Amino acid sequence: MSKALRLSALFSASLIALPAMAAPAPKVEDVKKPQVVLISFDGAHDVAQWQRSRNLAARTGARFTYFLSCVFLLSRETRGEYVAPGKSAGKSNVGFAMDKQEVVDRLGQINLAAAEGHDIASHACGHFDGGKWSKAEWTKEFDAFSTIMRDAYKINGISPEPAQWSKIAASVSGFRAPYLSDSKGLTAALRDKGFAYNASGVSRGPEEPRRDGGMMEFALPLIPEGPSEKRVIAMDYNLFVRHSGGVDKPDEAAKYETRAYDAFRSVFDKQYAGERIPLQIGFHFTLMNDGAYWKALERFANEVCVKSDVECISYADYVARRHETAPVQTGG
Repeated sequence: MSKALRLSALFSASLIALPAMAAPAPKVEDVKKPQVVLISFDGAHDVAQWQRSRNLAARTGARFTYFLSCVFLLSRETRGEYVAPGKSAGKSNVGFAMDKQEVVDRLGQINLAAAEGHDIASHACGHFDGGKWSKAEWTKEFDAFSTIMRDAYKINGISPEPAQWSKIAASVSGFRAPYLSDSKGLTAALRDKGFAYNASGVSRGPEEPRRDGGMMEFALPLIPEGPSEKRVIAMDYNLFVRHSGGVDKPDEAAKYETRAYDAFRSVFDKQYAGERIPLQIGFHFTLMNDGAYWKALERFANEVCVKSDVECISYADYVARRHETAPVQTGG
């Protein structure tokens, strides 16, 4: 064998003998945390919308938070069980259930939602503006919510009460104030009652939730919307007022749906490509502008909640995860 051939053979053998080269590990800064999306519903009254939201969750794997107004667990016959601060018995800004059957149907939806892993939270009871309420007045409202929630079956003469109901009623740990009217009196009452989180805030844009003592504070962001990109609270009612002055205009529903979807998707895309701060979006069970905002929500959730690196979870889920990952405090 010639010298050239021997060198070629040795070179080839050495290549075969070399160990396989592992791909370089990704840099820590290149591995992004999942994008969290927190979708919630205030009031949580209309039974058809309970079902519609649960169907959306089943399609996308999402978990929602339902901020329940407790007056919807009372019928016209049992509404006297609720006495709001400074009001006579049976008064509410949002009415009550029409009859016992409506309460039965709503309780059924709440039981199903809780079994499916959704978060049942408090929106107080009568949807009064408690921005000027004292700690004592808020405490009275929270006591009313707890009692009506716990005794909903008994108050309305509904039987049998499901075995899991007492656990569902006792597990309510989150709150959002009607009209987002946060206050010092509210915060003091929430802390005394041991709430895990308060989702009544508003922020300039998406912000990391912050811990205030033992309670986590969340804020709905102001997001750019429409041709002028003027900021608006990321909630269907605020879009409704922005778009049509709070007056239903079904003929323009398609336009409003597109604007709402574009606003949601734009703020999501910015966070998804950037810092991945949790994105919060709020809704009601009312179909404003012919359901434009629900249609925008469904389109948005169908696209983003199914992504492998996106987590559409409830507020309770988020709080639980933060507790799990919180550093252990040791004495010094």
